[in-house]
Amino acid sequence: MAEENKIRVIGAGSPIVDILAYVDDDFLLKNISGEKGGMELISEDELKKILSLINISKKACGGSAANTIFAMCRLGAEGSLAGKTGDDENSLFYKKTLLEAGGNAENLKTLKNSPTAVSVCMVTPDAARTMRTHLGAAMHFSPEDTSSQTFAGYPLFHTEGYLIFNRDLITHILKTARDAGCIISLDLSSFEVVNASKDFLPDLLKEYVDIIFANEDEASAFCNTKDLDKCLEILSQHCKISALKTGDKGSLIRSGDSVIKVSPVTCENLVDTTGAGDYWAAGFLYGYLKGLTLEKCGKLGSFMGAEAVSVLGAELEDDQWEKIIEYSSKLQ
Repeated sequence: MAEENKIRVIGAGSPIVDILAYVDDDFLLKNISGEKGGMELISEDELKKILSLINISKKACGGSAANTIFAMCRLGAEGSLAGKTGDDENSLFYKKTLLEAGGNAENLKTLKNSPTAVSVCMVTPDAARTMRTHLGAAMHFSPEDTSSQTFAGYPLFHTEGYLIFNRDLITHILKTARDAGCIISLDLSSFEVVNASKDFLPDLLKEYVDIIFANEDEASAFCNTKDLDKCLEILSQHCKISALKTGDKGSLIRSGDSVIKVSPVTCENLVDTTGAGDYWAAGFLYGYLKGLTLEKCGKLGSFMGAEAVSVLGAELEDDQWEKIIEYSSKLQ
């Protein structure tokens, strides 16, 4: 999978170990506070309670930006991730998995006497995922953990909307990455993120972000409309490239006055939507760094997103990566 001249990418976000489990809607109603879908932060006690009630199906490395970086590494990129883990077994598992994917863990800081972040991803029969996350050490990721040297030599920096909950941190990271000469991409990550930051997010995007990724719920929350064309127009007023993911309807990409419609890739075996948007972003960004047209970038993103929803969690099998790499090579 390696290439002689690798593209380089760095991400920042919460390194989270995903605990995946199948549940039904009744379980969510009885045991989980908040709405179905999306992500909410919980205490360590709440985490322990949920873990005592579920049957764990899978454990995997997660985190929105991390999923994108992991996937780009598997495509052949040289990737790094800035964030903070604890000093437990989950931290060792996380760093080992990143190295095995072809990335490096030099920008993952370790916090003593703290657990690594854990997210319980509860998947219902309709393949929707409801996430409840205890951030642990990741919550202590601070501006002091990154500097201009962190981003030096990386042409592209990708981050997740979840960091917007810490306004000082996201502002510092974006400014530092910009000063280091990075192209900056950001995935809005969740409609809860948008709703909680409407007084702050528009100016942040305009000042720092070149490429924005959003799904329908996130775009609607940001733009205060469900009209997708209007959403795309508003997003494009904030960022140079706007990518709107619309599920089984495909995706829309806007750059300047040009709008590109990308047809969806059908998945016959829909299992779990966890990580699908992160993989879409990975395909798009990998194509972008390889110099592909925006349409081809969108096609690669859609192909990878379709593969992601066919498995539980955001970790694909080797045969899926072979399919993706073959598809990618045909686009170039």
